[in-house]
Amino acid sequence: MKAASINYIKQELTNIPPAKLLELCVRLAKYKKDNKELLNYLLFEANDEQAYISNVKSEIETDFKAINTSNLYFAKKSLRKILRNTAKHIRYTASKQAEVELLLHFCHTLRHSSIPIQNSQVLINLYRSQIKKVAKIIATLHEDLQYDYLKELEKLYI
Repeated sequence: MKAASINYIKQELTNIPPAKLLELCVRLAKYKKDNKELLNYLLFEANDEQAYISNVKSEIETDFKAINTSNLYFAKKSLRKILRNTAKHIRYTASKQAEVELLLHFCHTLRHSSIPIQNSQVLINLYRSQIKKVAKIIATLHEDLQYDYLKELEKLYI
């Protein structure tokens, strides 16, 4: 079965009564955890983005504390998981500024963690790719924000 386009779905949603629309949203939230989390963000946390960003930052720090550093393989897997969760939260906010802040925090936390990233080319590549991504996004922001974020980014270069 082929899914309809977003434009067509949007048109169809305008014709649905509010009670039916509520039922559809609840059903969508029950179907998948990501849908429920996005709906939770939009309803309860979107109005205070800074608080949401600080919550995500604390979640990143908590995840870093739980990393198994006895073996570099396990550390890589944990870092990829943290990065996936961070990317998910970035998608929810849909804000370039939030994306820069969260990725900078991830890189800063990784750089100052006890994980020996210099011993693994995979981790070095992961770190550098996040730095490049941040630099690319910073270039699209307002000049004042660019200056502030570039100062933070310079501290993170290997």
